[in-house]
Amino acid sequence: MTPSQPTASPASGLGDAVAAAAQAVAARVIAWRRDLHQHPELGNRETRTAGLVAAHLRDLGFDEVRTGIAHTGVVGLLRGARPGPVVALRADMDALPVAEEVDLPFASRVRSVWNGEAVGVMHACGHDAHVAILMGVAEVLAGLRERLAGSVKFIFQPAEEMPPEGEDGGARLMIDEGALENPRPAAIFGLHVTSRLPSGVIGYRPGPTMASSDRMKVTIHGRQTHGAMPWFGVDPIVTAAQVVLGLQTIVSRTQDLTHEPAVVTVGAIKGGVRENIVPDEVEMRGTIRSFDEAMRDDIHERVRTLAEAIARGSRAGCTVCITKDYPVTVNDPALTEAMLPTLRRAAGADKVHLVPKVMGAEDFSFFQRVLPGLFIFLGVTEPGTALAQAAPNHSPRFRIDESGLELGVRALAGLACDFLELDPPSPTRNPTPGALA
Repeated sequence: MTPSQPTASPASGLGDAVAAAAQAVAARVIAWRRDLHQHPELGNRETRTAGLVAAHLRDLGFDEVRTGIAHTGVVGLLRGARPGPVVALRADMDALPVAEEVDLPFASRVRSVWNGEAVGVMHACGHDAHVAILMGVAEVLAGLRERLAGSVKFIFQPAEEMPPEGEDGGARLMIDEGALENPRPAAIFGLHVTSRLPSGVIGYRPGPTMASSDRMKVTIHGRQTHGAMPWFGVDPIVTAAQVVLGLQTIVSRTQDLTHEPAVVTVGAIKGGVRENIVPDEVEMRGTIRSFDEAMRDDIHERVRTLAEAIARGSRAGCTVCITKDYPVTVNDPALTEAMLPTLRRAAGADKVHLVPKVMGAEDFSFFQRVLPGLFIFLGVTEPGTALAQAAPNHSPRFRIDESGLELGVRALAGLACDFLELDPPSPTRNPTPGALA
């Protein structure tokens, strides 16, 4: 094994203590999760959540607690009594503009405004569980600080689900505002609850794990005319239809899908006001997903070229705007391999599964462009429930089996403790902030 590769994670000697402390705090984790679920907050507006987190870290005697990072983010530093490296743990705090349809005594009834529109608000992606789990980990590790060989940085992040239009936010802004500095961690860990796995199961994958995510807006500029006399104008609706069909050939006919999967989806089309008027323009919005940065750039170029060429052939104009949101979530392969024993000790060897790639996206990927990172999945579907029938994340019917949260505490606390014992502590690479460009 070369010096740049860590050995498999050792049993830090804290395994039994972590398990016992996680069990002791489990009921509080569930109570925190229920409180957060009943009081969800949208991206960049997580003031109550941040206040609860900051107060909790201060009560635990954290060495540093910084607030107001990237609007509402909280960063806490717990220094162990023994010297050693720094490791980071991250949880996202924001909810979604979704009206809850789950019949729970602590169901959300919150209403708010998102991008100018009145909406219901719900933790439909499970970030309430992420915050509660990391609060539990903070309590576990604070109780073990005399035995910690290094320091643990706790990052509670706003706006993972994207900030409101016209605002910055999320992981990238936290990085820009110094969340990973003073001190700089050697690695970062995070998790996401999922209905695609049963409670008690952890999913992992080395290398590209979650897709990049980019927003696409294509506007076709025609010339308005009477619907009975289309030859007097330029029909952007017919042109848009041809563009939609053409876009479907980009992945199926130009990308090597034996290398990595990709998706180009048009999710919204707007144009026209009545049946007998050919409108001036049609707007299409969609998403682009991929697992390879070179493929990502190539797809962007092909979307522009194809849409503009089809429009030109119809004598229409075309404006293409592609916004890069999140890069590919890439789990450092050596770090993943090194930490597998930790995950297996936390869950049981038969409960740690290699999972397929996920077309969903995560802005944890920005942290991984600066530090080696590992992002895992925590099953929260009640055992015995068919996974195909479980409501997915982002559904108004998404629900969590809270008995699975204790494993999340054991896993994250164990990853932190065992990583601090790695020799050497730094995995295969040490990216620089310039990688964010």
